[in-house]
Amino acid sequence: MAINGDVRSVSIATTRKHRPARVVDLLRARVTDEESKADAVPRLERRIADLLGKADAAMFPTGTMAQQVAMRIHADRRGVRMIAFHPRCHMEVYEHKGYEIVHGLSSVLVGERHSLITLADLEAINQPIAALLLELPQREIGGLLPAWEELVAQVDWTREHGVASHMDGARLWEAQPYYGRSHAEIAALFDTVYVSLYKGLLGISGALLAGDKDFVEHARIWRNRLGGNTAASWPMAIAGERGLDDLLPRMPEFLSRAQTLAGVLNAIPGVQVVPDPPQTPLFHVHLAAQPDRVMQHAKLLSERTGLRVFGQVQRSDNPLSCKFEITVTEQLDDVTDAEVRDFVGELMLAAG
Repeated sequence: MAINGDVRSVSIATTRKHRPARVVDLLRARVTDEESKADAVPRLERRIADLLGKADAAMFPTGTMAQQVAMRIHADRRGVRMIAFHPRCHMEVYEHKGYEIVHGLSSVLVGERHSLITLADLEAINQPIAALLLELPQREIGGLLPAWEELVAQVDWTREHGVASHMDGARLWEAQPYYGRSHAEIAALFDTVYVSLYKGLLGISGALLAGDKDFVEHARIWRNRLGGNTAASWPMAIAGERGLDDLLPRMPEFLSRAQTLAGVLNAIPGVQVVPDPPQTPLFHVHLAAQPDRVMQHAKLLSERTGLRVFGQVQRSDNPLSCKFEITVTEQLDDVTDAEVRDFVGELMLAAG
């Protein structure tokens, strides 16, 4: 464990009990012949396109590449080099200005750092933009999601202003239960959608970019220009299919468990869960404790109990507090809420 500016999405894991099957075992069980390997990537592309209700989808090695390509194509189509997104969007915070340095794009940061983008924020934009990127959920502020009516209003705003709408759906799988609508109905709001094969699906790596036929064909050209050809990426595709088969149907269950667990953690003095209650299986836990002390004692507790409740800690604006992220998935199956409560409670006693 190490203190870092990035709150990585780490599912609770334990060395004492449940361990998800090794990736190599999952692949061995699913690959029956050479034909199944050769067809893995196009099969997954068709499956994701159908699931999202889009004409086509292209696999990428990373979401970073996929989303920068999406923004590049939207900008080229409209002859406008400006794109818009939240100040804590992944593209702004973690990608070293790739959209600017590689693709020649500029950005408008929309909304407040600790809040969701609102329709009023969009109406305050006073310059032409090619595309608006909306992240569902907004991971860096605890996995918050806009109300459905607000989301529809924001996408309507893009249509009225000739702006492309793009969804950062890395965690769309986790967001869908909150809306109670199909993935296709949510994706239908947007011109283009990016989804991840790992994170909630616990795959190896990889992403898919979905949209109309012309857009996706253009995206494949840019993917190859950037060295992202996926011809040999069958292990990522098959691991992603396993996530769709086994984990996607469990997302409502994971959300319910996250809400229950958050309630348990909120009862610990010095602990606050954001948002309360969680809107996805992902949520943030804020501690009234210094981050270096939290990491030090978390390491000791993990060695003693076999639990690893989080991976990294992010410093808060207040130097005497910090936060970490929890994502509920299958790795929590054999860990009880009481065990997590006891871990975080002991951590607060030692570090707070």
